[in-house]
Amino acid sequence: MTHTTQFDLPSSLSVELHDEIAVLCLSRPEKRNAIDDEMIHGIDRFFGALPAAIRAVVIHGKGVHFSAGLDLSSITDGDGSSGLFGSRAWHRVFDRIEHGDVPVVAVLHGAVVGGGLELAAAAHIRVAERGTFYALPEGSRGIFVGGGGSVRVPQLIGVSRMMDMMLTGRTYDAEEGITLGLSQYLAEPGEGLAKGLELAKRVVANAPLTNFAVIQALPRVARADPETGLLLESLMFSVAAADDEAKVRLRAFLDKRAQKVSAPVTAPRPPAPAEEFASKRGAAAARTMVAVL
Repeated sequence: MTHTTQFDLPSSLSVELHDEIAVLCLSRPEKRNAIDDEMIHGIDRFFGALPAAIRAVVIHGKGVHFSAGLDLSSITDGDGSSGLFGSRAWHRVFDRIEHGDVPVVAVLHGAVVGGGLELAAAAHIRVAERGTFYALPEGSRGIFVGGGGSVRVPQLIGVSRMMDMMLTGRTYDAEEGITLGLSQYLAEPGEGLAKGLELAKRVVANAPLTNFAVIQALPRVARADPETGLLLESLMFSVAAADDEAKVRLRAFLDKRAQKVSAPVTAPRPPAPAEEFASKRGAAAARTMVAVL
């Protein structure tokens, strides 16, 4: 069920609620979900008005693409001050996503370009469908990233790779993106949203204070000097362990009422040609030895 009016959103955004999960949809498919001022302010209002019952958000794009980035028509007639204030508005909104109250899953498909990649980088978990491609074409457009990309994207792929993308127009596909760190999960075409919802359900099953620590404390620990980071880790551990929810969950585990961690289920890896040859040679040698004996 759509709940767009509940959040006072423009027509370029829509929302569906799935129990404790809110799904925010970028809904400008005719513009490849390009982000204009109206959409960025709508995203701001959405994250500022999340009900307390919502414990995770999934962001995805309607149509063929996640987002082609900034709607360039919104800056062609602007001056320096409007560009500065517009960029700072994007920073404020994407900071609200990254440092907000709930974990955010971005489901990516088609174009994840420019500001679309900046939006995705602000999420905590990214699922990319096969066919997704990433680009930062600001160099060829005569502009620069303005939505936090110069901070967040290098944290994912490194400064040199971001330079390459901006200077040469290099693009990465979904398979390359998961190797580089642009996404953590890969899904088949059309299955990304289902995977995103599956992951969001796992997230909301965690203790709320633990989720808070992961999205609030962990990034700050990683950016801090080691001594400060370790102290912050200890403080967060003590607060989380003292929470009533943690005590209930720990008691359930000790009483063998909670599920244990198990190894991931993976398909058996086919032997490489050299391994297969070695295996056959070993079997042949074994048969020869048996024959001799």
